[in-house]
Amino acid sequence: MSFQDPISDCLTRIRNGLMRGKVEVSAPYSKVKHDLVNVLVTEGYIKSCKKVEEENNKASINITLKYFNSKPAIKNIKRISKPSLRRYSGPEDLKPVKNGLGAYIISTNQGLMTDKQAKAKNIGGEVLCEVF
Repeated sequence: MSFQDPISDCLTRIRNGLMRGKVEVSAPYSKVKHDLVNVLVTEGYIKSCKKVEEENNKASINITLKYFNSKPAIKNIKRISKPSLRRYSGPEDLKPVKNGLGAYIISTNQGLMTDKQAKAKNIGGEVLCEVF
C-alpha cells in the first residue's frame, strides 16, 4: 500500500477515530509521525502513544485518544503543509490559533514542536498541522 502523504494519513486516522468514539487507533510507524503524536501527547490532546513491533519487521503506532465528558479533546485537526505545497513560517509570522487555544505543530531544525515553543526559541520551520 502506497501513501502520498503519510502525515495526513495519520491525522485522518486520529480524526476518524475521534468521530467514531474509538478508544485507540493505529497508524504505520515512522519517526516523524511518532514525534508528531508525542507533541500531541505533551500538549494534552491525546492520552498516550506507543510503538508496537509487528511481524515481517514492520512497526505501528498505537494512539490512545482522549475524551472529556464523552466529547473528543481535539475539535479540529488539519494538515497545513502538503507535499504539493509546502508552508514555511518564521517565528514572527506565527499567529495564535483560535486566540491561543489551539496550536500549530512545526518541524524545525531542532525537532517537532508547537508554535509557542518555536516562538520562545525564536526559530521557524515547516508548519505541519493545526490542532484545536
